[in-house]
Amino acid sequence: MLLRAARLPDLPALLDVQEAGAVLALHSIFPQDTHPFPRADLERRWAAEIAHPDIDVHVIERIPGRIEGFVAIRGAELLHFGTAVDTWGTGLAAGAHAEIVAKLEAPAFLRVFEENHRARRFYEKMGWRRTAWQSRSSFAPHPVLLRYELDLDL
Repeated sequence: MLLRAARLPDLPALLDVQEAGAVLALHSIFPQDTHPFPRADLERRWAAEIAHPDIDVHVIERIPGRIEGFVAIRGAELLHFGTAVDTWGTGLAAGAHAEIVAKLEAPAFLRVFEENHRARRFYEKMGWRRTAWQSRSSFAPHPVLLRYELDLDL
């Protein structure tokens, strides 16, 4: 088992993982000179999500005490999912994904940045399919978010 329930003391390490991945993978969407990683805003959001009774927040750990990723789920929606940069390409994300899918309600869906090609390739490899729906992020510069769905019956 890779997932365990997240706790408030996990936030610094969780945010370290999220920030490193976001800066690397999303630099074309959120240039750090004009749109730096909003750590304080995301810390408040994570704290609220950990406290929210309808949101399941988990960290990914293979070794106790070493957070290598994060997940948040609300019913059928995969809200957040990411792994540490040094784990990319190791299969950790695929293993965690299998545990995540088992926790989702149907019809499962997520939103991903249109320009996050790495994440989109991963989700498509895992069986997620893009829909016609799209929206914009609440974070400036408000990039396009695409909706993906997963058939949990497969």
